[in-house]
Amino acid sequence: MSRLEDVLREWLPTQRWYGGKGTAVTAVRVEHEERLSGGEDVRHTLLHVTDADGRTELYQVLLGHRSGEVEQRLKAAVVGEVDGRVLYDAVHDPQAVGSLLQLLAEGRTLSRLTFTSTAALDASLPSRVMGAEQSNTSVVYGEDYILKLFRRVQPGLNPDLEITRALAEGGSPYVARPLGWVEGQVGGRTTTLGLLQDFQHNSTEGWAMATASVRDLFAEADLHADEVGGDFAAESERLGAATAEVHVLLREVLPSGVADADESARTARQLHERLDAALAVVPDLEPHAPALRAAYDAVGALTEPVPVQRVHGDYHLGQVLRTEHGWVLLDFEGEPARPLAERTALMSPLRDVAGMLRSYDYAARHLLAERGGDNQLAYRANEWAERNRQAFCDGYARAAGTDPRSEAVLLRAFELDKAVYEVVYEARNRPAWLPIPVGSIERLATP
Repeated sequence: MSRLEDVLREWLPTQRWYGGKGTAVTAVRVEHEERLSGGEDVRHTLLHVTDADGRTELYQVLLGHRSGEVEQRLKAAVVGEVDGRVLYDAVHDPQAVGSLLQLLAEGRTLSRLTFTSTAALDASLPSRVMGAEQSNTSVVYGEDYILKLFRRVQPGLNPDLEITRALAEGGSPYVARPLGWVEGQVGGRTTTLGLLQDFQHNSTEGWAMATASVRDLFAEADLHADEVGGDFAAESERLGAATAEVHVLLREVLPSGVADADESARTARQLHERLDAALAVVPDLEPHAPALRAAYDAVGALTEPVPVQRVHGDYHLGQVLRTEHGWVLLDFEGEPARPLAERTALMSPLRDVAGMLRSYDYAARHLLAERGGDNQLAYRANEWAERNRQAFCDGYARAAGTDPRSEAVLLRAFELDKAVYEVVYEARNRPAWLPIPVGSIERLATP
């Protein structure tokens, strides 16, 4: 490797958006770099990154190159020094990300990058980087736009752009309108690199609202979930209805179909395979394996047709915003670690329902992990989670015309599959939270 690639090999694992947490980077190769217009030397760079397990993935970075020291505000973004020049992550450089907005406003095409806009854009707006994201990096311009840069790149059309654009064109009030996108050529395919949308100012994340409601409940130890001022059930019902309306519209504007018995059997095999992979990482799951496999076998035994369609794919309370006009759903790219073909496959919409139901469990129970497991609070947490899970399903049933709870075999299996995924994540990242998904598996594994 060159000195540049050596520096990147050390820097990448320290980034929140790097997907190979806990695994060393063994090799980095620059696939392509292209200098952006503007005064600074900022290069759009695609990197092939190989880890110690032999996996190779493509990442997108904006690398700034300076001949002298960077100013204080960019010190934390420094990548390293190569041939006497300082390299830094230029998404933290207002001038660099300002040039991206300028390119979008002008609809420019560079040698391998294309910038498309669908609305008149004000390229003079100041920028700031949002700090809460894990998989990608988003830049907010004023209070008007937000540009998401997809850090981990897979060749082709990103489902976040595809689905959001289709829903917006279909008239959905539940998505942030796409204003533009950045594309590049990767492996001979036009590939989504960034998505510009309306910024939802004066909004609150669903997770923040839900956990505030749980804190209110815990603070009123003598009251039930429906008696405290911060009761969240009405919002959960509205969110269920919004989710159902999005699913209904997705069936109309994108492909949909029906899965037969063979497809159900294939789904069951996939569930078993994911459990096998999880057991290899977290052997403590083994006592629950028979019950999990029984739930998955029940899916494989289904003979009735199952409606399938495009779905969100990674749906939880952190993917929704409550605005002054109602709920807005975000981040339709699915789980970024999964292959693009899997993220764009037709699935049962119950996968999204299961993801949100798991999120209610997390909102209620993660605070218990911080408080040492008080029995009275545990009772309240369970009461809150159940009340909001039912409210979400009530809203969904009202808007969709079908109750997700009537498909108990599928819903239970998908919830368990999500909980197994959570066990692996928590074991690797937040061991103190591991009892949350394990406890959910114990509850869900008994029909």
